Amino acid sequence: MNIKKNVAVSGAGMIFNPDTGETYTVNPIGAEIINGVKEGNSLNEISEVITSRYAVEPSTFQNDFEDFVNLMRNFSLIEDGE
Repeated sequence: MNIKKNVAVSGAGMIFNPDTGETYTVNPIGAEIINGVKEGNSLNEISEVITSRYAVEPSTFQNDFEDFVNLMRNFSLIEDGE
C-alpha cells in the first residue's frame, strides 16, 4: 500500500488530491500514520510507534488503522500493490 505519488500531504495533516481537487484534514495521529505509510513503514512499525506514543491497545489500533485505510482507499488517496 502506498500513498499515491500525486497526493500532497503536509506535516500538519492537510491532504490534497489533485485528481479530484479535494482537500482533507486529519488529526495528528492520522498524519503520523500517513507519514509512516509514505516512508514505507509496515503496519507493525507504524503500530509500534503509535501504541508506544499514545494510550491505545495494539488490537484497537489495528481495527482503527483498517478503518482509516478503507477511508483513504474510498477517497482514492492510496494505491495497493507493489
